Amino acid sequence: MKEAEAEKDFFNKVLTPKEIVCELDKYIIGQGEAKRSVAIALRNRWRRQQVPPDLRDEIAPKNIIMIGPTGVGKTEIARRLARLANSPFSKVEATKFTEVGYVGRDVESMVRDLTELAVSMAKKKEEEGVKSRARELAEERLLDLLLPKKKEEIREEEEGEKEKILEVVKVDKLESRSTREKLRRMLRDGKLDERFIELEVTDSNIPMVEIFSSAGMEEMEFNIKEVFGNMFPTKKKKRRAKVPEALEILFEEESQKLVDFDKVIEQAIRLTEQNGIIFLDELDKVAGTESHGPDVSREGVQRDLLPIVEGSTVITKYGMVKTDHILFIAAGAFNMSKPSDLLPELQGRFPIRVELDSLSMEDFVRILTEPKNALITQYKALLETEEIELVFEESAVREIAGMASMVNERMENIGARRLHTVMEKLLEHISFDAPDMTEKKVTITKAYVAEKLEDILEDENLSRYIL
Repeated sequence: MKEAEAEKDFFNKVLTPKEIVCELDKYIIGQGEAKRSVAIALRNRWRRQQVPPDLRDEIAPKNIIMIGPTGVGKTEIARRLARLANSPFSKVEATKFTEVGYVGRDVESMVRDLTELAVSMAKKKEEEGVKSRARELAEERLLDLLLPKKKEEIREEEEGEKEKILEVVKVDKLESRSTREKLRRMLRDGKLDERFIELEVTDSNIPMVEIFSSAGMEEMEFNIKEVFGNMFPTKKKKRRAKVPEALEILFEEESQKLVDFDKVIEQAIRLTEQNGIIFLDELDKVAGTESHGPDVSREGVQRDLLPIVEGSTVITKYGMVKTDHILFIAAGAFNMSKPSDLLPELQGRFPIRVELDSLSMEDFVRILTEPKNALITQYKALLETEEIELVFEESAVREIAGMASMVNERMENIGARRLHTVMEKLLEHISFDAPDMTEKKVTITKAYVAEKLEDILEDENLSRYIL
């Protein structure tokens, strides 16, 4: 019952489609149709939680194929969506997989990777809940190291309160407590920060064993770790550290002890099954039907993907994970192939198709200036660390966008990624000389942009090499 309530609370925080699109607009320019599609897909998850339980399991997620050239925002849309939903998110390339029987990763590994991410998220959340208690216990352990207990106190703790304890021991105990409280105050005030302390930490290293198996290398890796983790005794090693570092080490150890790992795994599996998002990039690379050379397993990868996308059970080291309600967002340029080249059954599992537009010069101008993480904002912040104030004139921004757009037309169109190469080349000298510059304000003008990039643009071979 509590689990259902917690899940309901989580989904109550999901934004409306309009709010999701507004949030995506803060980071991604254009691509309104794709934003609307992913916003509806995310909202449908919340809607599914509101329907009666007998119908809930019958409602399948509306998987999406995003079609468009590289660098137009496909990956960024999926990544930002996962952050908005606080969902485990995994990006994988379809070309890394091979069908069963070939050397390479099997498609089930993407579900195992997603589960690992969910475990990390659930563990972090649990650690937040026990943080204050872990901090208290770590402080007590540190005080024990700074002020070791006397034998009489240890005996008293072991045997309990007994009448035979001498009065002088009770006096010593009171004095010890007083000293301990003084040390506690000094510790909290930071007066012991420069003091070194010796403590024992667990050495978690185990012998490395490499085993090749048809089950997949990552599957064997955790099995070996589990086996050897039980066979070899836990080793302790002594380490000298300053008091603040020692406190953090002890805090980590106490947090691990307080976290209920069974509960973490249970939450992680539920999080993976209900909220997981897998972004399957380069799907067009396995869409071809011809089988030549190293691409002989392309159709086989599609066949192996089909049960995962349709809904199946994958074995992970944390238990069985069902993929029925994981949201799959596929993407590809589909230059040499079409979505219709995919297996008909796989096409049917991606009912939503959205085509992303190529980016124009005006889009580049907006990408450079409007998003929260705009490229110009990033470079200004980087150079502020060297006390350099970077100012971009509006005409300079348009010149940068125009050059990036021109290079994309002349050579391979890599979308907004071209702006990174152009900006890096433009600011190369300033970035290099920044620590030694006496002039702390630098204005980037249209003439400066033309001067720095003109030679490269004129030389076709050089521009191919650099940009």
